[in-house]
Amino acid sequence: MNTNKAKNTDEYIAAFPSDVQERLQKVRATIRKAAPREAKEAIKYQMPTFVWHGNLIHFAGYKNHIGIYPGARPIEEFKDELTKYKTSKGAIQLPLDKPIPVGLITRIVKFNVKRFSDRS
Repeated sequence: MNTNKAKNTDEYIAAFPSDVQERLQKVRATIRKAAPREAKEAIKYQMPTFVWHGNLIHFAGYKNHIGIYPGARPIEEFKDELTKYKTSKGAIQLPLDKPIPVGLITRIVKFNVKRFSDRS
């Protein structure tokens, strides 16, 4: 899984085993649906990133989880819903053996969209 040279999200996801690719694609599609149409995909900090008035959200694949990186404010805002996940100041770990929390990811992205639109 060498993702260091990925030029875009497709290349990044292709570096993973097929079962992880499916989960990464689900996270990507969930973010895409919740993000504004104008949001662009990029690779930032060697991770797929949705950019809209700044870095809206990052996500990344690992051996045992998918990390999403929405920033510290959403993690604080949704802390009650995040109790079953390992979190840090700016990261949420979604275990590979559990369903992707599509609704939660959607709410987090929309929370960031509102934050970003309020400041622009």
